Amino acid sequence: MKNLVVVWLSAFLLVGCEQSEKPVELLKKEGVALDLEQFIADLKGNLVYVEGGDFMMGDYGAQFGPEKLPYDADKDSKPLHQVQLTGYSIERFKVTNLAFQFYLKYNGMQLRQDVAGSMFKTFSISPKNPAHMDWHEANEYCNWLADISSLPFALPTEAQWEYAARSRGQFLMVATDDGTYKVAREARNGEEGRRGINISTTWDREAFAKEMGWRTEGLTVLPVDSFPPNPLGLYSMSDNGQEWVKDWYDPDYYKKSPLKDPQGPDSPMHKDYFGRDTKVVRGQELANPFWGGGVNVHRAAADPSGRLFDNELAYLSSKTARCVVNNSEPLN
Repeated sequence: MKNLVVVWLSAFLLVGCEQSEKPVELLKKEGVALDLEQFIADLKGNLVYVEGGDFMMGDYGAQFGPEKLPYDADKDSKPLHQVQLTGYSIERFKVTNLAFQFYLKYNGMQLRQDVAGSMFKTFSISPKNPAHMDWHEANEYCNWLADISSLPFALPTEAQWEYAARSRGQFLMVATDDGTYKVAREARNGEEGRRGINISTTWDREAFAKEMGWRTEGLTVLPVDSFPPNPLGLYSMSDNGQEWVKDWYDPDYYKKSPLKDPQGPDSPMHKDYFGRDTKVVRGQELANPFWGGGVNVHRAAADPSGRLFDNELAYLSSKTARCVVNNSEPLN
């Protein structure tokens, strides 16, 4: 077991290195086994069952929020509409670097080198930080989980994501422990900012960057379990990275969404400024209690390859994912 741990740590540190890295099959031939059984056991242990039911999907603020005001200025989160979902299970955390790089290593792949900016490589170091990926990588990762576990893993639909973020469709504005933002009332001695209590602030991100020796300051991502989960037991759905979902993006989809288990449009319906088809991302890259963000009903469009500008370089430092298991009963 000790040798296995040493090999795993060595494999983890080598991810992202040059082509001299040994592929998994060669390691197996040399008598080294990656602990796939333990990976699957940990994977199943981090699933949360979401009992199916009815909920009102979309910006409910004007009708059901305490202020009776919209939560989202965008029209694509409207109209409010009823949805019925079958039960499913969802990952407690965003996919971590540890899990995603195990997947890469097991399949003889390397951390991609074609991502713009230095933050991608920096943020790929800490094992408990969310892994950053484009939609295709997220989809392939969830499909791989299905292959190794014999369970129907997939990316969540947009409806599944919102239902889970709102703890089975409750009228919760953000996916914190109580649906609100909370920060410390005052800064501690020697601190220039206030800490977050149930969601990160700029201070928290700057402090973690300093701890890690990074120069990313307030743009820093945090470990996936840094703050309390929502009432359903799910972590950081309102911040720490936008999450890919299955659906093609359509700004008018809510006007025609089916009642039962909506899957999004059957084909691309919307193009970005550069003429590229778009998928839906949910959540928020960096929420902040002082100005908002991360509202559960907000939706956005993104190029599936993660490109922001009119070039071939991906910008992935804000794109994350978590997978679901489309089984209507709780897993044993």
